[in-house]
Amino acid sequence: MPWSPLRVPPTRDFPTIRRSLLFYKVFAYATGTFLLLVCAEVLLRYVFGSEIVVGGALGPVALVQPEQVRAVGGFNLSLAVLIAHGYLFIAYLISDFVLITVMRYPITRFILIAAGGVVPLLSFIMEGRVKREVRSYLAQRERTATPFPA
Repeated sequence: MPWSPLRVPPTRDFPTIRRSLLFYKVFAYATGTFLLLVCAEVLLRYVFGSEIVVGGALGPVALVQPEQVRAVGGFNLSLAVLIAHGYLFIAYLISDFVLITVMRYPITRFILIAAGGVVPLLSFIMEGRVKREVRSYLAQRERTATPFPA
């Protein structure tokens, strides 16, 4: 196994580990999705010079120059995507920290997993890898801890 815990987690922590893994998976997907939306928003803003406004004076959905957003009114969807990703990234870091704590991984593992929230598509890759590693670790430990019938 490429990443093994510093200390062996007790079997009584396995339900907590599974809940932590689910918490991590949810925020890995949410953060990864919003990071892709942030990339699209950055492309839209800096390449095309536009922001998305919903419900403004120009109609239900409009592309507006950044300096005209206030004049048009409505809901600035581009800004909302940036803010949402920021909050989701914080939750992602918390879920990452909780998971490495209950699995008793080294802090370097936290940093590697945290990179998934800032590098596009990496959160999806890391989620799959972390899920496989944790599940196989738990399965291996449960196989060795369960006595075989005579």
